Amino acid sequence: MIVGDLLHLDDLDIRLAWGTPDLLDRPVTGLSSTDLQDPAHYLQPGELVLTGLVWWRPADASGALRFATALRSAGVAALLAGEGTHGSVPDSLADACRTHGIPLLTVPAGVSFRAVTDRVYLRPWGGLRVGAQDTAAIPETVRHELLDLLHADAGAGEVLAHAVGRLGVPDCSITTAGGRAVAATAAPATAPAPAPAPANAAPTTAASVPPAGRGDTGLPVGPQDGSPFDGWRLRPHLRSAAAEPVLQSLAELLAPLAARAHADASARRRAAGRLLDALAGEAGLTEPLAACGLGGAESLVAVTTRIDGGRAGEAGAAPGDGPPAAWAAHALAEALHPLGAPYAAGTDRDGRSAALVAAPVEQVAERLRRARPALQSRLTGGRTLRVGVGPAAPPAPAALRAALVQARYVLEGSAGPVGSAAELDSLDGLLRGIPPEVTAAFHVRLLAPLAAHDRENSVSLLGTLAVFLDHDGSWARTAEALCIHVNTVHYRIRRIEELTGRSLARLRDRLDLRTALLCAPQPARARARAQAQAPAPAPAR
Repeated sequence: MIVGDLLHLDDLDIRLAWGTPDLLDRPVTGLSSTDLQDPAHYLQPGELVLTGLVWWRPADASGALRFATALRSAGVAALLAGEGTHGSVPDSLADACRTHGIPLLTVPAGVSFRAVTDRVYLRPWGGLRVGAQDTAAIPETVRHELLDLLHADAGAGEVLAHAVGRLGVPDCSITTAGGRAVAATAAPATAPAPAPAPANAAPTTAASVPPAGRGDTGLPVGPQDGSPFDGWRLRPHLRSAAAEPVLQSLAELLAPLAARAHADASARRRAAGRLLDALAGEAGLTEPLAACGLGGAESLVAVTTRIDGGRAGEAGAAPGDGPPAAWAAHALAEALHPLGAPYAAGTDRDGRSAALVAAPVEQVAERLRRARPALQSRLTGGRTLRVGVGPAAPPAPAALRAALVQARYVLEGSAGPVGSAAELDSLDGLLRGIPPEVTAAFHVRLLAPLAAHDRENSVSLLGTLAVFLDHDGSWARTAEALCIHVNTVHYRIRRIEELTGRSLARLRDRLDLRTALLCAPQPARARARAQAQAPAPAPAR
């Protein structure tokens, strides 16, 4: 297959935006779809690159050139750009492709990426791979049987069961890079070869798949975009050196299934991105919700996630920002998929990943808490996956926007890696979501005189204030807690009021001072309490 063949595929209406005749004669070795702005690490020479342009931002004048530079460094055959996200392919991308000599073809908004993937992979696959050395391990008859199943749109479970039964290899699982089970066979070793599973057979659950350690990456199947959570792996349940060549060949033959799933997932992320963008604007939600399969939902739970950390220069890390937001969207999809409830997970125009889920909020929060350790184990380089779960809201713009704001707030302020809006039931919990620069300034503004006093004296007024408010303003209980006379408490409180200009007899001032104390870092709070309870030094003689 050559690049120019794409212009003659039936019903796809792929058009040439830029390319010379000699460039259209380039041979094609495969296809990868990506939403990353710098996918060079995950591409192979001679591949077609399919992108929905989710990464492109009109305000980023050099973004298109950086993307084309990455494609040029990977030696790709051509770029297929979808018009669905922005309505057209930007002129800056055409200019960048012309600069780097990369053929640019456009995919109309009405054509799904899955249709493109199927045409590129399934139709030419038999002829493209028939003479390849790595398929020699599979008998020709079995290879044709598997290709027939692929052409018939059979599912991964049916194809895998047929392959294991006919090839005599150990039972296998197909999983995502994040560890979620896609399909598996688990027949006993002494049982006869299994018959192909019916096309409508229930999918194998993750519980039936042997867990894979971090070092057990399996054999890659189809497109790999570099995300720790995306892409398929073929994992044999028992290792066998004799079966290794056959399994390698099987992984090659399963590539069209993985490419189809990858295209479907990319389409879902693009639809979710349009829904999130619609929430940020004034457009109606009826069509975006329906496109994501959420049209009939009575309420939706807002979820947002982020991956913090990552060393500069490490693959997949954007300078200063850690890994791309697409990774976080992949992680959300991996965690939410086993719920079996409709959801939309993607990134908005500002690069923030989020999801809307048609399931009870308690169920969503519990699922994310259970899934998060396994997803975290896939991350390296000091990266941390954090999740915020907002409340359930009706599918109305204002309500969903408010739910997303709450989800992002608890993401920032949760004490743990998975926070929930249900935690916003105390002043302490509410303050954790405020930027530390703001809380630190508030603390200094109200309590700087007390801090200055404590630096020059052995008695801590900050600690006294904290204990006094902890005991609801009780003079006697404060004196007992600090092991001092009640008159000493009265003296210290008068001094606090003089220095701060606040009266601890007024509820409003008490609340302000209590909030300022909570805005202090935890170690500073502990030191102040310890200093307040320390015995006063004996007077000099």
